[in-house]
Amino acid sequence: MRLVRDGTRVTVIDPLDPGCGGNRHNLAPVAGDVEILACSIADRAAVQEAIRSCDVVFNLASEISHIHSMLFPERDLAINTTAQLQFLETCATVAPGVRVVYAGTRQVYGVPEYLPVDERHPVNPVDFNGVHKYAATQYHLMLSRLGRLDAVVLRLTNVFGPRMALDVPCQGFLSTYFRQALIGHRLEVFGDGRQLRDPLYVDDAVEAFLLAGCAPELTPRTYNVGGPGPLTIEEIAAALSAEAGLPAPRLKEFPESRKAIDIGSYHTDSTLIREQLEWRPVTRFAEGAAATLAYYRQHLERYLDPAVPDPPCKLGHPAEPAAAARLTTA
Repeated sequence: MRLVRDGTRVTVIDPLDPGCGGNRHNLAPVAGDVEILACSIADRAAVQEAIRSCDVVFNLASEISHIHSMLFPERDLAINTTAQLQFLETCATVAPGVRVVYAGTRQVYGVPEYLPVDERHPVNPVDFNGVHKYAATQYHLMLSRLGRLDAVVLRLTNVFGPRMALDVPCQGFLSTYFRQALIGHRLEVFGDGRQLRDPLYVDDAVEAFLLAGCAPELTPRTYNVGGPGPLTIEEIAAALSAEAGLPAPRLKEFPESRKAIDIGSYHTDSTLIREQLEWRPVTRFAEGAAATLAYYRQHLERYLDPAVPDPPCKLGHPAEPAAAARLTTA
């Protein structure tokens, strides 16, 4: 919507598949101004004309669930790696040198060796999702070194805000917390609650993508993008509970199935993107949480089925890559 308001012509590529596809209601305010291609990004015949005339590709296509990646590793490989390679080959062939801004993840770093985590931190992912997202990162960077693309990778921390998926299971603790808060359930925090995170509000994330998309030169090509500052998970849950009018969250023993892929504490050193692109996050978690809850209170039926308030962590069918958007100047 920000792109449309800025006068940009936008095409969204999204197969709208369960598990990682988009929600048409997200684009309702600008539906008449956006072209939607309901297909996989790997479908070269379907996407090549849209890519050929674009100035910038915002590559948001991925499965983000760490748990699903461990349960269905071949599915995660197909979505986050194979389809990415096919898509980038199409971009490089029909629009050589096009700017591509890729939504990477802090998950590639694994368990932090030091905090805050900067771009020099070793890469050591703890799950298939991190491995596959890192492979896709390398595709973007390699094709840029060869001069076939002009790509930049933004390694995002936990992004939240209006329009995030609430009905897709195993998408991370923030979507679970917001879903539980909206249906009036007391929040549960795994472990001692002292693990650190730096949630990133969606408007701040959008600003980082736009700056990366419009920057005339990019050196380096990988940037960490995090929230305003670290909070414990218990502080995050407490702030959201207070905003939702719920009791204080309770601590719960960490499930054995999730301990193996838990990274402990993480927060971001965003110095590089601040210095290079003059970006900084401005939305504190409490402010963003209030705005997010207010949005869902108006539109909850579009995002959550009251009959299934806590969807099980399983998938019925393999899903295709989620979404990619392109823009051209108006």
